[in-house]
Amino acid sequence: MDLPINIVIGNVISLVAGIFLILSMWVNDEKQAYKHQFLNAFILMISSVFFLSWTGVVTMAIAASRNAMVYYDRLTFNWAVVFIIVSIVIGLLVNTMGFVGILPIIAIVQITLCNYYLKTIKSIKTGFIVNSAIYIIYFVAIYDFSSAIIESITAMVGVVALAKLVFFKSPKQLE
Repeated sequence: MDLPINIVIGNVISLVAGIFLILSMWVNDEKQAYKHQFLNAFILMISSVFFLSWTGVVTMAIAASRNAMVYYDRLTFNWAVVFIIVSIVIGLLVNTMGFVGILPIIAIVQITLCNYYLKTIKSIKTGFIVNSAIYIIYFVAIYDFSSAIIESITAMVGVVALAKLVFFKSPKQLE
């Protein structure tokens, strides 16, 4: 396949992944957020093949595995360290894109640390928003425009959802 067809196919697959990313930002339940993040990472792993981004394939496979562990409450400190080391080592080994290929590595290290240390929905949403900012730059650089748009929308949805959590108290919170 030539690159333009790959870009179209990759963008279609990424669009599907983006639906789960938006859902992860919209929900206010930690487990549901990580379930949607797992599905997003798994599908983006597939789309990364079409963008010939081997760092993306590796980091998304690791992210999907990590998100599954968070969902099942199995992410220990040791596992977080393993995910970070594997992400850095394998990510750098398969990187063929220079600095652009390092962005997913930075993003996966950032979100893995957030996954381990952040436990409230407010801090988790903040971690997701920062992660989205890193990925927006990466996706534009690899021509994954549907993911860049979805990440931008997701970041905006996340900011709105976070603002609602911070500034508007639900009746349950007032008790």
